Amino acid sequence: MNRNIVVIEGDGIGPEVTRQALKVLNAIADQFNHEFNYRYCLMGADAIDKTGSPLPDETIEAALNSDAILFGAIGHPKYDNDPTAKIRPEQGLLKLRKSLQLFANIRPIIAYPSLHHLSPLKTKNLEDVDFVIYRELTGGIYFGNKSTNPEGTIAQDDCIYSREEIERISHLAFKQAQKRRKKLTLVDKANVLETSRLWRKVVKEISTAYPDVALDFLFVDNAAMQIILNPKQFDVILTENMFGDIISDEASVISGSLGLLPSASIGSGSALFEPIHGSYPQAAGKDIANPLGSILSAAMMLDHFSLHREAGLIRNAANWTLQNGFVTKDIDPVNFYFTSTIGELISDFVSNKITVDVNKENIELRKSTII
Repeated sequence: MNRNIVVIEGDGIGPEVTRQALKVLNAIADQFNHEFNYRYCLMGADAIDKTGSPLPDETIEAALNSDAILFGAIGHPKYDNDPTAKIRPEQGLLKLRKSLQLFANIRPIIAYPSLHHLSPLKTKNLEDVDFVIYRELTGGIYFGNKSTNPEGTIAQDDCIYSREEIERISHLAFKQAQKRRKKLTLVDKANVLETSRLWRKVVKEISTAYPDVALDFLFVDNAAMQIILNPKQFDVILTENMFGDIISDEASVISGSLGLLPSASIGSGSALFEPIHGSYPQAAGKDIANPLGSILSAAMMLDHFSLHREAGLIRNAANWTLQNGFVTKDIDPVNFYFTSTIGELISDFVSNKITVDVNKENIELRKSTII
């Protein structure tokens, strides 16, 4: 298979973790005889510094003509700490989403048994937790008309959804449920909001095309509680933009580290894959950031290419590192391994170089020598 991939390393730890994901993708390409062609582009604070724009036209053009985009992270303290800044790194990501019409954000949530001790939830609530959130990304209150009265005493944000916007992400979510445990939960506020009532109506109608998927409903306030009380009950969660923004961040703490979590944003054409963590500028250049979120985002990209065997191999490799204690500083602040070392280990696993015990002393020296 031949695929063209735009690589946007971004800001902070973005370049470091993205390079590990590329290292793993190259190992996959060698092992399975694929060809991945990379084009490096700019976005975020890095792009502002070099071009004056958070998203140069060249990046948009390259993204539109690519098969997928692998993105690192966005943000820099000099903009975060300046509320008066007119040009901000985040504007680049929002514009890219709009340019590519990325309407569905997908976040898998998994509680790894070897990391249960890091989660704020009790171990008994973490067993068998494995669900995915489908968040509508281009509609709702974030994109509705906004206004403030002349006196600055009244403000208004319109929440608007169309049937088409609801239908396109709903079909994606139902199809994913068919591949999993065949359960879909719509999270809304249909007891109060007209937009939520439209969501329920449309999703109920669509559900008839997926008779093998059980459909249930939760109000968003109850869903927020249930994610903490009994997260294992969920399989696929479908929800609108603002609710999805909130509950996906809530759910992200279940695993014990933000550095572990990947995401995908899907549109009608290309798709964007990125770890959910921020740019973490304090760790930039220190080789201590967790690359698993980026590496697992690359696995989601391979799923997008229908390379499911290859994606599964990457996930198995990531699980192997966690189970054997090869973790970064966010997981174990004392006995930790370097960002680049984790990338090497996963690449070696993919390449079938890890078949016996690993010499941990060598790995601590940033080597992955196998004995």
